[in-house]
Amino acid sequence: MARILITSGPTRQYLDPVRYLTNASSGRMGAALAAAALELGHDVTIVSGPVEVPYPATAEVIPVVSTEEMLAAARTAFARCDGLIGAAAPCDYRPERVEDQKIAKTGAPLLLHLLETDDVVATLAAEKGARWVVGFALETDDHRLRALAKLERKRCDLMVSNGVAAMNSLENEVEILDPHGAVLRAAAGSKESVAREILAVIQERLINPEMPSPAND
Repeated sequence: MARILITSGPTRQYLDPVRYLTNASSGRMGAALAAAALELGHDVTIVSGPVEVPYPATAEVIPVVSTEEMLAAARTAFARCDGLIGAAAPCDYRPERVEDQKIAKTGAPLLLHLLETDDVVATLAAEKGARWVVGFALETDDHRLRALAKLERKRCDLMVSNGVAAMNSLENEVEILDPHGAVLRAAAGSKESVAREILAVIQERLINPEMPSPAND
């Protein structure tokens, strides 16, 4: 049995008290991964941005809003986990300045100065030690090439490649890649069925890797 941390859903980066940057991540993939992990008997902690989908009742759920909050909560939770599945879609940018009052319309263009947020998966993978990290790469083109680049840059053990059609959808289509660029498994269908395929690969490769056969005397 493993203790698995799953990040899930979007984050919000506020511009003022009522407006924010976000994306269309629904949290469905994270919920499906949590259910699949629980089916295999693992303990699951979910660090989730704002979502409407329900998470499994037996999973520990830690709600957050911003990317900074997700990183802080995930770092604390990861300290007591064996591995991380980074299925969340945190905002990659935050406003340089957050206004205290609602920004009023003036009829003139509004210029936003944005700064990159810290990468949650890359930050935790750099601190993983003997633990494992599985990332998700959502791309609009060159899916496999960009996923492999992210796998190497973020120091992940596996990378799940998928496209933008997965966002806020009931279905997904993925490839699971190893650090050598091999496609370990391709899966398509409901997010629940795809999650079981992903967990099967994680189980085989990272949680219970096959022991080498003893050499013949």
